[in-house]
Amino acid sequence: MAIYRFRVTFEDYEDIYRDIDMPSKSTFLELHQEIHKSTGYPEDASSSFYVSNDQWKKGIEIALQPSTRKRGEGVLLMENIRLSKFIDDPHQKFYYIYNFDRPYDFHVELIKILKEEEGKEYPSLFKVVGQAPRNLAAANFPVTDTVDDDDEEDDTDQIAEEYGVDEEDDFDVVDDEEGGEEESSKEFGGEESY
Repeated sequence: MAIYRFRVTFEDYEDIYRDIDMPSKSTFLELHQEIHKSTGYPEDASSSFYVSNDQWKKGIEIALQPSTRKRGEGVLLMENIRLSKFIDDPHQKFYYIYNFDRPYDFHVELIKILKEEEGKEYPSLFKVVGQAPRNLAAANFPVTDTVDDDDEEDDTDQIAEEYGVDEEDDFDVVDDEEGGEEESSKEFGGEESY
């Protein structure tokens, strides 16, 4: 049986990667699980592999926990698709998005096709370089924490200062129920032009 060695690299952290050996008969779900064993991230988040070209352009999607809409469109499911079905190239690439709510993007590239070693268990982690980032919120976009009521005033002051807004005057225009529309229309396009 053939063994595929995949290099799994964080898109935003190219110096962090994992080399994982997978039997050719493995499914994409098994590869997904091995990636998360090697990073320590929970594996139950909605994720997808995309068959890619050399420029990492996303093609056919192979999903875990797809939306109802995607299911209706006939998206392929990780648990049903063997890796060998989409290995057309000795350097086949897959673009992998983990956790659509707070995504991490990975490049998964086939770097070697090996023969199965007698007595060795597969799948197996061949090489680990770098520590996987622990703050999932840091991936691709910032995620704000919930704000305590006590902090709300400080945030308003900070925003007002940052954008040069006089809190007393400009923020009250938004809150003023009686004359709010008149003042707003003057301020946002009535007589003044920007």
